[in-house]
Amino acid sequence: MITVHKKLSIANANKGRKKLKPKREAASKPLAKVPRISRLMALAIKYQGMLDRGEVSGVTELARLCHVTQPRMSQILNLNLLSSEIQEDLLFIPHSKTAKQAIHEKNLRAVCAQSDWSVQRREFYQSQLGGRKVPIVNSENL
Repeated sequence: MITVHKKLSIANANKGRKKLKPKREAASKPLAKVPRISRLMALAIKYQGMLDRGEVSGVTELARLCHVTQPRMSQILNLNLLSSEIQEDLLFIPHSKTAKQAIHEKNLRAVCAQSDWSVQRREFYQSQLGGRKVPIVNSENL
């Protein structure tokens, strides 16, 4: 015999009938959403790992499995071309309760196209974050 314990409340329904409803818990504080660019960066890292381990044969198969087009999958995977410092910053952007996101993947495409990480950092921090963080390492000093 199975016994289920659940709190119920009785509510009035139409025509004087009574209706049992699950008792509502106290409303909890709404959770903040993880920024979209953070989710895309995490997916890019995961998908690159799948490609490296041979779990999928290529970008086209990966795109098919994820229900996106091959060009879109390439755009997501291109986030792996960013410097590790930028990738870390993207992954740890503070959660926001508003729908407006500060950094969009489309705006990062030009930064991803740069092969020099110091140039990437300079462009990223000047354009995306308003210059709040200045790159410390210069490629000439490496």
